[in-house]
Amino acid sequence: MTAAAIPTAAAIEARLREQLAPSALEVIDESAAHAGHAGANGMGYGTHFRVRIAAPAFVGLGRVAQHRLVYDALRPFTDAGLHALAIEIQR
Repeated sequence: MTAAAIPTAAAIEARLREQLAPSALEVIDESAAHAGHAGANGMGYGTHFRVRIAAPAFVGLGRVAQHRLVYDALRPFTDAGLHALAIEIQR
């Protein structure tokens, strides 16, 4: 995998804005805190992220369905090395 293909917080944020039009969004790369863990790439970035998000698309959906929307939007990033995603749905 090239450095250009490694997921970044900015790229994840752009994708979520494009796909879900969130009213609030924060993407945090927590990869450095997971060095040596499963899925870490040894570079300290691009594998473990936290997403805090609120979006009109979540209204009326259960937690699993809300998370599925986020996972589906980020599928290209999981294919590129995103290993762990903590999702916090904001109200």
